[in-house]
Amino acid sequence: MNVAWSDEQLKAFLNEAADVSKEHPVVLSDFIEGANEIEFDGVGKNGEIIAAAIHEHIENAGVHSGDATLVLPPQNLTAYTMHRVRDAAKKIIKRLNITGPVNIQFVAKGTDVMCIETNVRASRSFPFVSKTMGVDFIEAATRAMVDDDTSDMNLPTLETRNRPSNYVGVKAPMFSFTRLRGSDPVLGVEMASTGEVACFGATREEAFLKALLSTGFKMPKTNILVSVQSTLQDQFTHSAWQLHELGYTLWATDATYEVLKKNHVPCRNVAYPTEESGSEERPNALDLIRDGTIGLCINIPTHESKRVKDNYLMRRTAVDFGLPLLTNTNLVKCFADAIYAHNR
Repeated sequence: MNVAWSDEQLKAFLNEAADVSKEHPVVLSDFIEGANEIEFDGVGKNGEIIAAAIHEHIENAGVHSGDATLVLPPQNLTAYTMHRVRDAAKKIIKRLNITGPVNIQFVAKGTDVMCIETNVRASRSFPFVSKTMGVDFIEAATRAMVDDDTSDMNLPTLETRNRPSNYVGVKAPMFSFTRLRGSDPVLGVEMASTGEVACFGATREEAFLKALLSTGFKMPKTNILVSVQSTLQDQFTHSAWQLHELGYTLWATDATYEVLKKNHVPCRNVAYPTEESGSEERPNALDLIRDGTIGLCINIPTHESKRVKDNYLMRRTAVDFGLPLLTNTNLVKCFADAIYAHNR
């Protein structure tokens, strides 16, 4: 699977596919940037929904759903978006006359809510949904398929609101990049996670922090390395300021350093990995990772990134030295919000 950002890239990918096989078609999908991804997990019986749960991804659409961080119940979806998801799910399940488990993935942007895919099967999020909702969705699906009664199960339906009402569930992915020598530890359209954990908290921030720590993520003590693609730097500034207020020292590569300084966020400058060994005033990023100075690496590239090798070296070295790594803007924001709220 590849994402083409230009006509030239599209031609190259199509030629590559033709080299592999000229007999099979290539599936093209429109990539929507800056959209929210939402999932519906449910159980149908003769085309009617008997159990339903809607959860949102923290990462924007474009990160594989298996690598995404899920939040249930949704905390950032509007009532209108929720209505559109419920309406669409109801129509899809009725039209396909589904009996049994079903997972529907949606993408939402502005007032548009579009179906990405419908899977007539149990998804990897069914156990998470069952735990969070307090009822076994798989048991409900099994009963539905053998035409058994489910009225005694207290199943949440499309009309159920505020369930759960006194806590939030967050499911976070786990990765094995440390065992895959040379692999690039960055999120994308292809699934890379090899496990997952889920935690409950009084708020989204508390549940997120618990889930993150449960994956083996170690909280940084003092120093954070940051390198963010230029189109995301203004957005990142808000999180950077929170981290600064919490007492962290930010070490930034050149372009990120200039933006943070312009926005009056205190930080220190580091040299890129491929530059000659830095000075005491401007040390090399990899040296800071290797000598244990850095406690967290935030490296957020996009398809417009020019320093591809430098970004890869920072990410890979962070993983090789057991350093926590964040490569997604939304995750960084949620992390900064979570520790800011926790320390406050």
